[in-house]
Amino acid sequence: MKIWYPRLILFFFLASTHLVLAQATGSLTGKLQDSKGAAVGFANVAVLRTSDSVAVTGAITDAAGNFAIKTPIAGKYLLRVSLIGYANTNTPPFEVTDENFSKNFGTLTLKENTKQLAEVKVQALRPTITQEADKMVVSVEGTALAAGSTAYDVLAKSPGVFIDQDGNIQLNGKSGIRIMLDGKLTYLSGKELQTMLQGMSAENLKDLEIISNPSAKYDAEGTAGIININLKKNDLTGINGSVYGGLQYNGLQGFSGGGNINYKKGNWSSFANLDVARRTQLRIATFTRLFKNGERSTNFDQDAREEGIRDIPTLRLGTDYDINKKHSLGVMANLMLFRADNDFRTDTYLRNGNAQQDSLTQATNLINGSFYNTTFNAHYIGKLDTAGTTLTADLDYVALHDKREAEFINYTKKITDPGLGRLDLLTSENRPMFNIYSAKVDFTKPLNKNTKFELGAKASHVTSDSNLKFFNYPDEVKTPDVRKSNHFIYKENIFAGYANFSTNFGERFKIQAGLRAEKTDAKGYSVTTDSTNARNYLNLFPSLFITQKVNKDYQVTYNYSRRINRPRYESLNPFVFYLDKYTYASGNPYLRPQYTNSFQVVQMFKNTYNLTLGYAITNDFMAEIPEQFVETRITVFQQRNVDEFKDLSATLVAPIKVSAKWDISNNLTLSHQDYTIMMNEKAMRNEQLFFYAQSTSNIQLPQKFRLELNGVYQGASAYGLYKIGANWGVDAGIKKTFLTDKLEASLNVTDIFRTRRIIGKANYNGNINEFNQYFGQQSVRFNLRYRFNKGSQFEAKKRNTNLEELNRAGGN
Repeated sequence: MKIWYPRLILFFFLASTHLVLAQATGSLTGKLQDSKGAAVGFANVAVLRTSDSVAVTGAITDAAGNFAIKTPIAGKYLLRVSLIGYANTNTPPFEVTDENFSKNFGTLTLKENTKQLAEVKVQALRPTITQEADKMVVSVEGTALAAGSTAYDVLAKSPGVFIDQDGNIQLNGKSGIRIMLDGKLTYLSGKELQTMLQGMSAENLKDLEIISNPSAKYDAEGTAGIININLKKNDLTGINGSVYGGLQYNGLQGFSGGGNINYKKGNWSSFANLDVARRTQLRIATFTRLFKNGERSTNFDQDAREEGIRDIPTLRLGTDYDINKKHSLGVMANLMLFRADNDFRTDTYLRNGNAQQDSLTQATNLINGSFYNTTFNAHYIGKLDTAGTTLTADLDYVALHDKREAEFINYTKKITDPGLGRLDLLTSENRPMFNIYSAKVDFTKPLNKNTKFELGAKASHVTSDSNLKFFNYPDEVKTPDVRKSNHFIYKENIFAGYANFSTNFGERFKIQAGLRAEKTDAKGYSVTTDSTNARNYLNLFPSLFITQKVNKDYQVTYNYSRRINRPRYESLNPFVFYLDKYTYASGNPYLRPQYTNSFQVVQMFKNTYNLTLGYAITNDFMAEIPEQFVETRITVFQQRNVDEFKDLSATLVAPIKVSAKWDISNNLTLSHQDYTIMMNEKAMRNEQLFFYAQSTSNIQLPQKFRLELNGVYQGASAYGLYKIGANWGVDAGIKKTFLTDKLEASLNVTDIFRTRRIIGKANYNGNINEFNQYFGQQSVRFNLRYRFNKGSQFEAKKRNTNLEELNRAGGN
């Protein structure tokens, strides 16, 4: 590989199309003058790719008309000079061969524009989806459908991404996905991860990187791969930013608003982002269960409606300081407060064929609480020589504090005699806390032009302390329920190290080989039962990537990696979580990690079309298993290790350019899912051929209108014991810009036909568990955003962090 290959990855992490390579020593220089020979200062000089006229970098001339721009990556470019009162001037195309390329354009003369046109502007659509050799990049910034959306909404519409019945994120039909934020793995999963993503405005997103088979440089956590969310970066000196606000209605009313401001002067670069939102949650569902007991059966029919209001303010602060041209330091803080009020009401009918015994339970579950997530990061970036040797280091501290109070009111009566009823009241208090410490260092050394060596190490410590208390009210006296209460403390240390080697064999072959080792020491202690469960294990995670350039239009990459999914901390707690009178969720302290071996063949045609063939086999796959108890009619959901999961898949990315103003991004996935499940020493099989299709049209209309249409079809799928039904949906968004593109207005309608309904079924020993849920995805949103800026371009810094423990804590 070329010396600058690791910086190409850094390029996408920064998600800024005009970022130049940090180690580049070349430059593009020149001077501007008018027809009279006077210097032209404060003019825009943009470097455009000749292939699509997209600006990749640029600068503003100083008062004397001089400009100097760091050399971009290898490719063909031209300079475009623009200034009000002058006609645009383009230089002849030129080719950058490497990072040391330099060119002096001499003195360029601008011609005065004697006749000012109303508007002469070429509007080019950026590709919504682009495919790289090791990842897929989904553009978010500037899209109409992103306006007013959350990061969770954007993820749900990304290629190959599927949200299951519990709100968990799957990729290409596989669970075990890990979410990164600006290159840093979050420490949340499950409901907490969903909460964080729903509290993050898509207005602040740049793009998504979908990495289905990561290398050894990444944490081994995440058997389905990694999705990296890149936030927008500051790219101007001086002061700049934006403010935005919007309204949403999906049956409930919500709003969002906020702003960001960036400031750079001298060696300092700082930013602040504030987002304040009221997110609404609406769920309408039916649950049907059959309890089989010989010749006699009990039918469970439940109608449910859930309404939730979540007030989520989020503040991100950061600053970077350049000690000199080779060394920089920075700190960042991410603060999120989540307050929620949830009202979950159900009507549950139990029928066993004897009308005199049929009953109705009307339940009201009221849950309110607050969730605090504070993340602090300190980082160092050092360029040790001009050959590209770099050293990066990161220190992270994360504190998660959750406070939940719940009130469960159940009124049960006979259907034939409604006058005789029983009222039960149960309350709970839960105060889970997580403290996470992490330190990592990465070293990169180019050995020559085509060979690079990387080393890295990481250590993390996690402490989870959860104290769940339940209370009954016999005779209206608050009494602790010791059977349901539990206090559990979990501590975990992970020590990791990796080595990566990459090189070229001629012009046609590239190879990257890596090995990662991770040592896990964990101990769970139940204060309630005075019992301990300790685990210690060392795992090796190799990876291999071989890229063959068959010809200029066809490239093939063969890759292999081994990865792990450790249980979420909440899943290890031996708690019984009360959902309703007949439904519980139970932790499993004996849950084991799952391991996946993944093989892929990635074929790229004309740098545009991509076909990925993959096979993955997972041992000790963790899945939610519903266990139904016939005598009590209670269903307990618990994460368990099933025996094996095999996935054979093919994914096609095929964009179509209908015209200069109409692009269509298409993504198709075909997967054979095969679960082998061991239950009570009996093997069961759950197989399904899964098909997924997504198509997004971006249409540039006259008068600065932009239309986006998104259609998705998700075929029937399998997950553990469950069979999940097919669903589809259509979204539309339109955006218009005003005030020389500083003001944007957008209107969006999601799930136009109200078809994104999740229907599933599990059958175990004749006991049936079915659900039909709709999560209020049909909505209308209106948003406004105003941008302001003053200054010139500069090079932003990138935190090279990579944390995964937060995913398992249950939120971002």
